[in-house]
Amino acid sequence: MKTLREVSCGETVTVRKLSGEGPVKRRIMDMGITKGVSVYVCKVAPLGDPVEVTVRGYELSLRKADAEMIEVE
Repeated sequence: MKTLREVSCGETVTVRKLSGEGPVKRRIMDMGITKGVSVYVCKVAPLGDPVEVTVRGYELSLRKADAEMIEVE
């Protein structure tokens, strides 16, 4: 099991599963990160927080805590 936080810069992955509860999970889904969608990791900040990704044609920044809730393959 690999999470979005562990993905290296420049990699494209597919979302397998979203963990997390209620409003947090809902917010991630509202940003367009749903099961089966491709996510490209553009940049990772020097300390690893935040992670910048491209999802469905737009750029998005995610905190480490949120990226850990996203299982990818």
